[in-house]
Amino acid sequence: MSSAVPTYPAGSVPPPGIAPATVAVSGGPVPDEEIRVYGHSNLFYWWPVWAVAFLMAGLTFLDGHVMAIVPRGTTIEQGQSAPGTDKTRDVLVTPPGEVVPPATATNSDPSPRLRVAANNNYGVVFTGVLLLVVTITNLTLRGLASVIAIAALVIVGLVVALFGWWDQVLFWLGGVDVRMNAGGYLAIGIPLFVIWAFSTFIYDHYTYLIVSRGQVRIRREIGDGELAVDTAGLMLEKKRDDLFRHWLLGLGSGDLHVKTGGPANLDFELNNVLFVGAKMARIQDLIREKEVSSQAAGA
Repeated sequence: MSSAVPTYPAGSVPPPGIAPATVAVSGGPVPDEEIRVYGHSNLFYWWPVWAVAFLMAGLTFLDGHVMAIVPRGTTIEQGQSAPGTDKTRDVLVTPPGEVVPPATATNSDPSPRLRVAANNNYGVVFTGVLLLVVTITNLTLRGLASVIAIAALVIVGLVVALFGWWDQVLFWLGGVDVRMNAGGYLAIGIPLFVIWAFSTFIYDHYTYLIVSRGQVRIRREIGDGELAVDTAGLMLEKKRDDLFRHWLLGLGSGDLHVKTGGPANLDFELNNVLFVGAKMARIQDLIREKEVSSQAAGA
């Protein structure tokens, strides 16, 4: 059941108690405001992985080093005389019968060309971010102890990378080498970004909640029709109990529990709603304005 909105001449001041948003000028009503709320899959929280992949690819390219693919048993001979010059060079010496790089049908240029960093820092940071995102998006972390533990791990990892100590740490752990060329970072970052963008801006928009002053329109599943119900009895509950998922990766996101009144009596959740607090406040203001308009129309 819709309510009439009182109309006032242009330039006039509405009576006390009437919200300015409910005022219409002569010649037509003010267009009704709609608030659209979209939920997202957990893939939404994977943006740090592709962002760090792009960053590490750029830093690796700027590092200026390349990687040579050599057969097992290759040694480095330092201070060898270079043909045609009196200067010395460091050279790679392959085992008898082997070539640099190993011969393939498609590789005709033996020159090293794979862009790679000179240390482990970039690879360790990327691996750490990947493991952190996998953990946060699959485990619900609650309590102050978990906050302190993960924050400490992140801080320690960044400090060690800042001072360039990961090479020594990994050497103590058995000579582990965590390194990736620039193309490897892009091979992960570009497809992940495309999938993330499609999911966030297209796929996730097929399920939604649209609230106007007198009506709520809902689509809970992809392929379902749109259901319209009255805002009377609408109940919204914000759930934001995971500090890392909702605040660290979600930038203020949260889950929204929606319950409608009336014959439909729907009860469902929109997960991972971006800026859920601000959107809830706007929806509550919109419903309040509708109630004020209804009271003014019945007076």
